[in-house]
Amino acid sequence: MAVPKRKLSRSNTRHRRARWKATAPRLVPVTLDGTVYRVPQHLVQAYRRGLLAPED
Repeated sequence: MAVPKRKLSRSNTRHRRARWKATAPRLVPVTLDGTVYRVPQHLVQAYRRGLLAPED
């Protein structure tokens, strides 16, 4: 396991952690059976193939 060589300052630790914030997925409109759903962009192909069912 990797071990830090020396102590990291509190300021640097908090600055580094601040960059880890997650962002909301980009929603894309997809038409399935005549109904438009907004789904995450990386799952569009799965919805079109029928691998995932849209939630109402």
